[in-house]
Formats: sequence, C-alpha cells, structure tokens
Amino acid sequence: MSKLRNKVQLIGNVGQEPTITDLESGKKVARVSLATNENYKNTKGEKVTDTQWHALVAWGKTAEIIEKYVDKGNEIAIEGKLTSRSYDDKEGNKRYVTEVVVSEVLLLGSKD
Repeated sequence: MSKLRNKVQLIGNVGQEPTITDLESGKKVARVSLATNENYKNTKGEKVTDTQWHALVAWGKTAEIIEKYVDKGNEIAIEGKLTSRSYDDKEGNKRYVTEVVVSEVLLLGSKD
C-alpha cells in the first residue's frame, strides 16, 4: 500500500512543445503542460467540457523519451507523484507551484 500514498495517473493532450533543459551534470529535465478534459451535462442538459491544466516535470531517461517522441497536441498517459514547492520571483514575491514528477510516460494515439 505504500506505493499508493502519492500516485498520479493522467491521460491528456500536450499543450505546448516540451521545454528541455540540459543540466551541467549531463542529465536532462523536461517540462510539459498537459490538458485533461472532463465532459458532463449541466442542469440545462448542455454538454460542458471542463479542462484542467497540469504542470509535468520529468528527469533523466524519462525526459529523454519526452524530448524524442512528445510534441504539442500528442495524447499521452503519465504516471508520477504530486509535488509542491515555493520560490521567490524577481520582485521578491513568494510563488507556489504544484507539479507532477513523471516516472513513466506512454504515447497514445497514432502518429501522423
């Protein structure tokens, strides 16, 4: 059960081209925005789509896979863990960020 304590699984579409950073250590880090959609009917019976955006971060081999195979618009499935952090921006304001640290990525759909 310990593996279930902080586990995130999402299927969605990549919102923009992944940002890849090469670190001095030789490792890569990939940052990706992922949109997930939930469809439901409102009280008037109209179909409504609720889109949620998720910030993804991948390290090492997972980042390399994202760099090589993932493009804007691709449908992907990911598994990872939820993390939160804070930092001070250029104006000295404290900012809070919640991200999914990706441990696995699966490419879905067909390649054009």
